[in-house]
Amino acid sequence: MPRLTRAPHLRTVAAVTGGLVLAGTLTACGGSSAASDDKVVTVYSADGLKGENGDGWYDRVFKDFEKKTGIKVNYVEGGSGEMVQRAVREKSNTQADVLVTLPPFIQQADERGLLQAYEPKGSDQVDGAGKDPDGKWTSVVNNYFGFIYNKKELSGGKAPRTWEDLTDGSYKNKVQYSTPGVAGDGTAVLIKAMHDFGGKGPAMEYLKKLQSNNVGPSASTGKLAPKVDKGELLAANGDVQMNYAQSKDMPNLGIWFPATAKSPDRPTTFALPYAAGLVTKAPHNANARKFLDHLLGEEAQRQVSAVGGGFSARRDIKATDADADAVALDKIIDGVEIFEPDWADVSENLQSYVEDWKSATGS
Repeated sequence: MPRLTRAPHLRTVAAVTGGLVLAGTLTACGGSSAASDDKVVTVYSADGLKGENGDGWYDRVFKDFEKKTGIKVNYVEGGSGEMVQRAVREKSNTQADVLVTLPPFIQQADERGLLQAYEPKGSDQVDGAGKDPDGKWTSVVNNYFGFIYNKKELSGGKAPRTWEDLTDGSYKNKVQYSTPGVAGDGTAVLIKAMHDFGGKGPAMEYLKKLQSNNVGPSASTGKLAPKVDKGELLAANGDVQMNYAQSKDMPNLGIWFPATAKSPDRPTTFALPYAAGLVTKAPHNANARKFLDHLLGEEAQRQVSAVGGGFSARRDIKATDADADAVALDKIIDGVEIFEPDWADVSENLQSYVEDWKSATGS
């Protein structure tokens, strides 16, 4: 099993919210109206990296960046797909300087002309599959897709192991996953199901069956963890970075990777990195470049594990925090088969996959 920081294929996680969160007043109103030397940078991002109590990786990074440069970070949070769509709507009046999403949405952002080429300092230490060959985006935090369950309610050998476990009557109205096409982790549910069940058809048949236990769609993956911790849900989707960080304040969270009933001893996952790109016609272009350099800087990358519960995107950064020393993060995926999705196919056919999911589940 390769170490998480050295996995040879595309990585990110997590998890993505639907509702917008605005940290600070947006001053970047468009390329023509915002002064290029304003001490501000506007970041549109998927969730999972900002802490529930102001103690996440983003919280530390933003604070350090402002102290170092005097540049304030205006932060807008939403689902990966939602952030891309918002940026598309604003193309004639660009507000975002930096876009951070999970795949395949970062690739879709590039396809829609939302990203300009920029290779941040330190990106030479990011594995080739973790960055765009044309320099349009670079992974900044590595991550893996996963599920969570309530360890207290499902103790004594009752923890789920397979997809099929979630269709048992004991999970009635106790399962929820975020919305495919809106949330990055919700989209990941489709990707993993199609891989594990051997194709789109069998995957949709399973998700149709699961619907009888499913509470309903959720634009936010991050908001599912508190429900699982409290026992309102028994299981939900998520990602390793976000859920590991949340588990420090939510002791009932357990991270797991569904297998299938046919192969119960072969759980699977795939890399799901947070990838960042410089927005085309960014109102604060110079500030955005400095911010991207900071994200991939040695200090910020060393904090990915210690503060964020994730994995450095740089292969030359060795985590030295207690979690790394205890091999806690690596042990989470010990024995889990890691596959590499065909991201080009996912990006090209995502809309049809989402439509098929809606049809199968009645969503």
